[in-house]
Amino acid sequence: MSDAPRFSVRDVDCFEWPFGLRLPFRFGAITVTHGRQAVARLRIVLQDGRSAWGYAAESLAAKWFDKDPALSDDANVAQLRRSLEIARSLYTDQGAQTAFGHAEAAYGPALAACAAENLPPLVAGYGPALLDRAAADALGRLLGLSFWELVRRDVPGFRPQRLAPDLAGHDAPAFLASLRPLTRLDVRHTVGMLDPIVAADQSARIGDGLPETLEEVVATYGHRYFKLKVGGDVAADIDRLGRIAAVLDRIDAPYHATLDGNEQYADAEGVLELISAIALTPGLARLRTSLLFIEQPIRRGLALERDVTPITAAAPLILDESDGEVGVFPRGRALGYRGVSSKNCKGFYKSLINRMRCDIWNREQPGFFMSAEDLTTLAGLSVQQDLALVALLGLTHAERNGHHFVDGFAGRSEREAGEFLRAHPDLYHAENGKVRMRIEGGQVAIGSLGCPGFACAALPDFSAMQPMPPAAWPARRTVSRTGASPS
Repeated sequence: MSDAPRFSVRDVDCFEWPFGLRLPFRFGAITVTHGRQAVARLRIVLQDGRSAWGYAAESLAAKWFDKDPALSDDANVAQLRRSLEIARSLYTDQGAQTAFGHAEAAYGPALAACAAENLPPLVAGYGPALLDRAAADALGRLLGLSFWELVRRDVPGFRPQRLAPDLAGHDAPAFLASLRPLTRLDVRHTVGMLDPIVAADQSARIGDGLPETLEEVVATYGHRYFKLKVGGDVAADIDRLGRIAAVLDRIDAPYHATLDGNEQYADAEGVLELISAIALTPGLARLRTSLLFIEQPIRRGLALERDVTPITAAAPLILDESDGEVGVFPRGRALGYRGVSSKNCKGFYKSLINRMRCDIWNREQPGFFMSAEDLTTLAGLSVQQDLALVALLGLTHAERNGHHFVDGFAGRSEREAGEFLRAHPDLYHAENGKVRMRIEGGQVAIGSLGCPGFACAALPDFSAMQPMPPAAWPARRTVSRTGASPS
């Protein structure tokens, strides 16, 4: 869209609220029992004076953006708050830009400012990712366009070559126009390291009416896609996978599985040992033929150092935690990686860039793909905006775990839950007095996400939240567009 609307970002307010998990969630080196979600509210002003507010939400997740064991969970949360502070400073100082122009203008300065404060690239992308979503939401609400329409018409002024030079010479508007949003998605259920597989694994019941074991999850929701966490101990992983397979193999229809290593391996040899052990275990025969890919098994500091072709010959590998910057996927491709994850917390423009790369590369050599992964996207803004992106990218299944580990809108007001239920009755339903995600036949229906704005026809209840406190990050500095200086 050559005449993409330009706007200034005038106000950015950040809030947060706490939530508890109904089950402990073990992945990688961390067990999560509670957390906090950030909610951003942003006002844009078009050059003709019209203005609108937009909204976005994301978990303040510890031990994913930065897994340094020397940092506490509170320090990890402070990092993400600081990323939002830096993004707010940049976006409100950029003047009138297109929606993509704001993302482009902030990309380099955000990375530089965060690097000056010892904040890694994944953290640097967190704040801009939220503000880009909120800006797109505001623009869609102002123009009466859904997120899907907004992107397909190139209202953001998408010029990917400015961040990804490898896309120069390719027709970005034509790529966007070719996208066909899905209105139903398969939910890929996450099986965490501590999740009970059968009732005998539980010492006590929760008793909240939701499924608690994998066996109950399959019976209740009818899933056919599963994401299985592995922990880097081959013997323990094989034993656990065997118990999982004993449940999944009772499914009559074909099922599909992915493995998530969560950076628990130091090298390719360890991953090959796991793959070999799976192939040699008779009880895992069906699981092996159902395996779609393995997600980021190698630690991020090493994942892009060595060729992984020996692994991908047995099972496709995708990048997740290593995907901190826009140029990572091409580097991974050269080393043998076949795919990369889409997560809204990494930025929806990055997902569009990587989806465009897949289209281009697959014309030369088929087999490159994206996967939709979850960072405990909770009911409401967070999960809806992520599902809308997944649908636009044409990804037919998406990992979702927020609905399993958190009971619907638990921790938020009844007013907010009720408004989302009324606005999106295809995605939610009322059960036992609570508003919960509606999963039927292993799928979610998301047609109602095609509403003006970024996939939400209801708003969060800010009166029930706390203003986000200043980031208690000791390395904080004064942010400017040319760099950072000590404060």
